[in-house]
Amino acid sequence: MESQPLSAFIRTGSGGGSGVCGQNKKRKNALGSRTDIGWQHGYPVSGDRRKVTCKYCGKTNTGGIFRFKHHLACTRENVEPCNFVPDDVRKEMLKILVKSTERSPNGNLVSVAEFGEEEREIGLVLSQRLARSSLENQLVATESTQSPISQLSKEDLREEASRQIARFFYTSAIPLNCVKNPEFEKMCLMIAKHGPGFKPPTFHEVREKFLKQEVEETKNLIEEHKLDWKIKGCSIMSNGWTDKKRRSIVNFLVNSPKGTVFLSSRDVSDVSKTAEKIFEMLDEIVEQVGEENVVQVITDNATNYKVAGQMLMEKRRRLFWTPCAAHCIDLMLEDFEERISLHKSTIKKGRMMTTFIYSRTKLISMLKHFTKGKDLIRPAVTRFATTYLTLGCLSDNKMSLVAMFSSTQWKSSRFAFTEDGKLVEQVVMDSMFWENVSVCLKAAYPLIKVLRLVDANDKPAMGFIYEEMDRAKEKIQANFRNVKKSYEPIWKIIDERWEAQLHNPLYTAAYYLNPQFHYSPKFKAKFKVKHGLYKCMDRMLTPEDKDKVDSQLEMFKEAKGLFGIRSAKSMSDKKQPTQWWDSYGDECPELQKFAIRILSLTCSSLGCERNSSAFEMVHKKRRNWLHQKKMNDLVFVMYNQILKNKNVRELDDLDNISSDDEWITEDDVAREEEEGEDVAFEMQNLEEMKPCASVDDLEIHENLGDSNDVDTDNSCENEAMEDQNETD
Repeated sequence: MESQPLSAFIRTGSGGGSGVCGQNKKRKNALGSRTDIGWQHGYPVSGDRRKVTCKYCGKTNTGGIFRFKHHLACTRENVEPCNFVPDDVRKEMLKILVKSTERSPNGNLVSVAEFGEEEREIGLVLSQRLARSSLENQLVATESTQSPISQLSKEDLREEASRQIARFFYTSAIPLNCVKNPEFEKMCLMIAKHGPGFKPPTFHEVREKFLKQEVEETKNLIEEHKLDWKIKGCSIMSNGWTDKKRRSIVNFLVNSPKGTVFLSSRDVSDVSKTAEKIFEMLDEIVEQVGEENVVQVITDNATNYKVAGQMLMEKRRRLFWTPCAAHCIDLMLEDFEERISLHKSTIKKGRMMTTFIYSRTKLISMLKHFTKGKDLIRPAVTRFATTYLTLGCLSDNKMSLVAMFSSTQWKSSRFAFTEDGKLVEQVVMDSMFWENVSVCLKAAYPLIKVLRLVDANDKPAMGFIYEEMDRAKEKIQANFRNVKKSYEPIWKIIDERWEAQLHNPLYTAAYYLNPQFHYSPKFKAKFKVKHGLYKCMDRMLTPEDKDKVDSQLEMFKEAKGLFGIRSAKSMSDKKQPTQWWDSYGDECPELQKFAIRILSLTCSSLGCERNSSAFEMVHKKRRNWLHQKKMNDLVFVMYNQILKNKNVRELDDLDNISSDDEWITEDDVAREEEEGEDVAFEMQNLEEMKPCASVDDLEIHENLGDSNDVDTDNSCENEAMEDQNETD
């Protein structure tokens, strides 16, 4: 028996008195009276208590009951672990061994009198050795002995602690994806740093003390943003939504190059949503931010918001009202589905396919087998972008779906004999369906790329959207190989929305001032571009500054001064437009400031994210003023912390799509063929979904021959084709 592992079980006081204190006492665990708990799980061989046979694995261990307990605890401490010991027994033995290594309150190790017979017997011998060694050597031996047990103990303690955390989530109905919140990890690290004895915060501290501190810290954060607003300007973003209780909520945020901050939200359920009421709310927010700092106000595209925006521009003569570009593009995609029968019928069939599969857990398992873990749903920031991206997922997984519905697993399943199962199988095996999917994607993908641009946080989109919309139309034309009857109906829908809502002076002025486009050989300063530029100058500048900017524009157009140096030319398409102006626009300070304020703008109000759980707490029907004030503070802190920690929006974040999404849940999941065996698709299944491909590379597989010549005319004549497609 080695002395070092057992040194941990001897008191480290001076001398060896405590170690030999039991010499004259009768051993309670002598062979005739075995009370050590280890004997409940083994028995001596031929009366030899140093040889113990395990009741679980049948192996005989030498070294006595102490080493046998290591065998049961699976510590691998000079003994082979038991492979058949019950988990509760293993943990019990491990706790006993760990307890034996714990120090007493005065810092010494616990007395050998607390241990079993082998520990005590060998401890008597070791106490004499330890009496002759230095205290430092004893401590080193103690640490080396504790290492293997402590390591295993930490694993068990972590499991127990994690289980308790999970129980807190379950009993408090906290969304499970909150563990992905960076603040959750910070919280756990701070508790571990404190160590044993941590006293959790009280209800009063969380409700009063710490909330006030966070509110003040958040206000200080916003003060830092206000300094940026004065220099580069800002956009007020407003977006309305309806919660599960059908209450109308309006959020107000402010965006600038420094980031987005949340100002407030309002329950407008009992407020008539007239243009006058909307104008009053917007005007109040402008006053709060400071009119001199606001370049534009972005809202929904509804008629009442448009009228309110015009009223705001009448009163506030230096700012613009701008409709949300992301919403406008989503309306274009919606028009594709509603007005082009081929799109409508194809989307209907695709949705039937996904809801049939995702409403049945056995089919989900079968799908993952054939797609190697990939899924068919690809959520996006808007509803109709999700529709077309999901069609793209179906296209990417075409061969896997064909293989699945041709397999013996499918053919032998009861779902293959249902009416819906036969319809879905027919769709999957229909080559015309897949050609129509490709036709839909050729129209939608270029617009979804623009949608990604306006919703991205890595660079302001204002300087790019005008050109990118033109490029999207050109890409659609190329996708249909310049066949007019195929792309002109698409163009018509785009132009109707674009001309009516998105052709505004800020877009054209930003296009003109973007050096990436201005110094391109393809750049053309059309009338509408110049008209937008000068309209912005009239509205945003004083007469004196307008004259200066007009003169300085000549230097920019002719690339004189710093604008003409080699680095300015080479970096025109490498630096962000605002960075380029900051680097090379110093000779034209008024033009520089004007350009930066325009090129720093966002085009979308999608930053007004929906967080129903938080806002439902705020907008309760029964509340007193004091309670409501604290709830408003809570959302103020929460929302701004989310925005602070969010650098880039993840379009493929599958946690953002609801489990009752129209591409997942059928109208009536409880079908008779379920027979109680398969449950509806739940959120935890969705959180494990793997995107079928990168959204960064929205390209269409060119494998369809002459499918580009499909007539996508949106006239009533196509209704017959729609009816035919639905019966196929």
